[in-house]
Amino acid sequence: MPTESRRHLWGIDLGGTKIEGAILDMEHSGQALHRLRLPTESAQGYAHILEQIGKLVALLEETSGEKRPKRIGIGTPGVTVPSTGLLKNSNTLCLNGTPLATDLEKLLGTSVILANDANCFALAETHWGVVKEKKLDAKVVFGIILGTGVGGGIVLDGKVWNGLHGIGGEWGHNFLDESGGPCYCGKTGCVETILSGPGLQRYYAGLTGENITLKEILARHKAGKDDAANKTIERLAHYFGKGVSVITNILDPDVIVVGGGVGNVDEIYTKGYEWLKYFIFNNGVKVPVLKPSLGDSAGVFGAAALVAE
Repeated sequence: MPTESRRHLWGIDLGGTKIEGAILDMEHSGQALHRLRLPTESAQGYAHILEQIGKLVALLEETSGEKRPKRIGIGTPGVTVPSTGLLKNSNTLCLNGTPLATDLEKLLGTSVILANDANCFALAETHWGVVKEKKLDAKVVFGIILGTGVGGGIVLDGKVWNGLHGIGGEWGHNFLDESGGPCYCGKTGCVETILSGPGLQRYYAGLTGENITLKEILARHKAGKDDAANKTIERLAHYFGKGVSVITNILDPDVIVVGGGVGNVDEIYTKGYEWLKYFIFNNGVKVPVLKPSLGDSAGVFGAAALVAE
């Protein structure tokens, strides 16, 4: 007869294209005992996504031989409004306005704890990733995801800070500069319009008329023969430093961790850091700006860490 293990944490990372589930062993520093994936298939609608999550939890039970726990942590695109329990700000549009937590608890027969993917990223890198590896005494961690979109998450004393409106850490939709143009959120010049992968590609295309990937832009920049590529990466570094200076002025975090595809651009940690020094309201910068160490594990590990909280 399957039994629930109190040593094991269950997490689900709900992404736009895939849903990943994992069971972590707390006695072995969060080692993943089981990891499984199913396609999200979000085009089939909200009810289908719920069904896929239910299937994944059942598969985890079958694979592990364990009974599903009393609580499961779930990382989501978008955030849950504390006052209503409804999801908002998700780029998986069919999730917006839904009582996802309530519906999942009915479906799974267990309690769920939800947080957005950037919060899960920050939490995972705090407990099991680069913050722990470098033995940093970090009470305040700010996690940034720079990818197709831009997200942020705050961890205070080892716990996610969601905020009154559920938007704690939503740095991607702060105003940065008018040159970013319109954002899908309805505003203009958001951080996301400038620092995201598509934002960088748009800027390069505006200079050259050529639509190429960020990977190609980086290759041309490194070759040193493409002035537009150089300008694109220099602009990234400039506005990264300027945008992060706002975080640093307000939160003054102990560490900043940068994930996502754009987070692999080395100039963020060199020229971008120099621009942070320039824009910060201080006579220097001590906060380390680091690459993550968990890779694509961060989302599901962070979801499981919600249960540990």
